[in-house]
Amino acid sequence: MTSPVQPDRRITKQHPFKITFVCLGNICRSPTAEGVFQHLVNERDLQAYFLVDSAGTSAYHIGEPANSRSREVAEDHGIKLHSRASRFERRDLDEYDLIIAMDKENRVNIRALDHQGKAASKIRLLREFDPIPEDGEVPDPYYGGMEGFENVFRIVKRSCETLLDQLEPHVDKTDHDTGSHQQSDSVAARKSG
Repeated sequence: MTSPVQPDRRITKQHPFKITFVCLGNICRSPTAEGVFQHLVNERDLQAYFLVDSAGTSAYHIGEPANSRSREVAEDHGIKLHSRASRFERRDLDEYDLIIAMDKENRVNIRALDHQGKAASKIRLLREFDPIPEDGEVPDPYYGGMEGFENVFRIVKRSCETLLDQLEPHVDKTDHDTGSHQQSDSVAARKSG
């Protein structure tokens, strides 16, 4: 594992921490990570403090649901994947507090949008948070069998657990606003079409 995540502010209900997971097509790895991380956030009753999203670096599958094999594996573990594929865009560099790439190529593609390098510190690889990393990337299971999807789920789950463990101490639970947060306008617009 590399250095822990250090948010530059307290995480509050009024200013939830915005995180997006990014892979190539946004139909296998990143929606799995989005679903797993959201599930962990919900289990810890932190849903008011986090906005969780996912996107792809390509436009191959925009609007499509997660791959049926990803959904099946997630459902076997009690998690539903609800997102629809969207494309990571330059404006997302400013929109999110943390941008998590599934592999090095995804990270290169994200960094290519960051012409001035202002977002460099918030672009990370998911496997940086894996307590038992075999390598630095979450493998793309798309062309393989179900075991590949199971493997991705295991990697994603333990990595997301570590990531949330690092972020949770920065949550300010003295924040008493009882209203739920909404997706930002740009995120909501991208997800709706």
